[in-house]
Amino acid sequence: MANDIRVCEKCKHTRLKTLIPKIKKMAPDAEIKIGCKSYCGPCGKRAFIYINGRYVSAPTEDEVLAKAQPFVK
Repeated sequence: MANDIRVCEKCKHTRLKTLIPKIKKMAPDAEIKIGCKSYCGPCGKRAFIYINGRYVSAPTEDEVLAKAQPFVK
């Protein structure tokens, strides 16, 4: 089963240009959806990824990817 990963294009703490290739490397079979997740409070303060039903957040893009790794199927 493919991983369901969602990211917001308006998040101020990640850049889609760098984030998407890193996600594809971490989870090659991932279905990545880009769009607002209505998570604007935390999204304005920290980087976040919605992965397989869980919101994962951290201060930086690399840290959020490291925290999301255990949730990859």
